[in-house]
Amino acid sequence: MNQETQTLQRTEESILQTNKLIKNTYILLSMTLTFSAVMALISVQSHAAPIHWLLQIGGMIGLLVLVNVLKNSIWGIAAVFAFTGFLGWTLGPMLNFALQMSNGGDLIMFAMGTTGIIFFALSGYALTTRKDFSFMSGFLMVGMILVIVAMIANIFLEIPALHLAISSVMVLLMSGYILYDTSQMVHDDGTGNYILMTVNMYLNIYLLFVHLLNLFMAFGDD
Repeated sequence: MNQETQTLQRTEESILQTNKLIKNTYILLSMTLTFSAVMALISVQSHAAPIHWLLQIGGMIGLLVLVNVLKNSIWGIAAVFAFTGFLGWTLGPMLNFALQMSNGGDLIMFAMGTTGIIFFALSGYALTTRKDFSFMSGFLMVGMILVIVAMIANIFLEIPALHLAISSVMVLLMSGYILYDTSQMVHDDGTGNYILMTVNMYLNIYLLFVHLLNLFMAFGDD
């Protein structure tokens, strides 16, 4: 009986830790998305110039390293805001490009709405069904490696069709990562870090939006 009680207590503690991880992740995620949107708006209003792709990648990697170093301290939250704010700022030139189209505002809102629907549908499904999507890890990793290789190749090849193909695959991959990362939270063994979970979820949403907007701009311009 004593062993059964201890097992029950451990199970309850595990559930509480998981619920806390999920709650903290979604609270921080909502705050960082809001902050990122504000930074994107400021970038749009100030007509910020595009940042060279090498500098953008360098900034992202540097801030991601900083987040990982500070993930167990209060400064980790500041690093997350720095990372998401930076990405929000770099989104400005793309939004300004879209707004130059006759229906650019509608395309942006449609991309935002579609991103929200996909995220809430897939994340909600993983939360409610509690299915384990860890089996997708290998597939998603291979997919990302292939996409990165294709992106690098297209920097030199500049093939429009390949650009659209990359965006289409990225939409599928980010949808898969939403299921995978939500499942990781649901089945956390107590070692999960909500700061890192927030960054993962943010990147899923950010990249999903960017590539949906790419597709909508390509096929939805009046």
